[in-house]
Amino acid sequence: ERQMSSILLHFLCCPPSSSSNVPTTMRPTCRKATDTASHMCSPVPERSAAQLLSAALLLLWLSGCSSMDVLMPQNINALNGTTVKIPCTFTSCYKMDVSKFLMNWTYQETLNDTEDMFMTFIKKKGMVPQRSYKFGDRVMFVGNLDKNDLSITLSEVQNEDEGLYNCYVRNPPDRIQGHGTIRLHVVSELPPPRDSTIAVAIGASVGGALALLILSMVVVKCLRRHRKQELISEEKMEEEGKLDAEGVAEEGTK
Repeated sequence: ERQMSSILLHFLCCPPSSSSNVPTTMRPTCRKATDTASHMCSPVPERSAAQLLSAALLLLWLSGCSSMDVLMPQNINALNGTTVKIPCTFTSCYKMDVSKFLMNWTYQETLNDTEDMFMTFIKKKGMVPQRSYKFGDRVMFVGNLDKNDLSITLSEVQNEDEGLYNCYVRNPPDRIQGHGTIRLHVVSELPPPRDSTIAVAIGASVGGALALLILSMVVVKCLRRHRKQELISEEKMEEEGKLDAEGVAEEGTK
């Protein structure tokens, strides 16, 4: 990739000279990405926009596809005596070639301990468990190579199985070896899962109570306002009656 990148950089900066009569332009000092010296480019024909764009896209693709990623969670809990799945997947810029693909699963109790390989990929045989003094035949491959899934299961989990599980992957022409690590914790009981049904019921009860309280307050306020309007109407009618009586009395005296 580095050689190809250097060639493309030189292509973009200093294309080869031409003997044609195409108008030329003088380019300024052109530096390579890998050195500090400078050199002048000779008068050359300008590259077309399509050529420059193609070279730039190819350079970008090469720079973004130089390694792989191994995807694993950092920690996983397993109940003592049960079977646990230890996941491992990888991403690569290249399709897997079984004739070149390499993969190993190893175990180590701590970071400072020697790694014990207990599963590997063998050409024409696929994933093959290795004779391990620790796991025996308790390890099984459950992944899917077509989907870049290298997951395994460990049955009859014991307290001694706690530690680091390493997933090493090499997928040529990727030059960098992918590596992921997961720490297995063995517990006597798993934490109880949160019951979402109870939470929903509690939330619904609280919400219903609040809604009923608000509705009651609105009804009481409306009743009070209605009662107040009735009192005002009665007082107004009484005042009008008094005024009518006073008017009749005044006419009688006249």
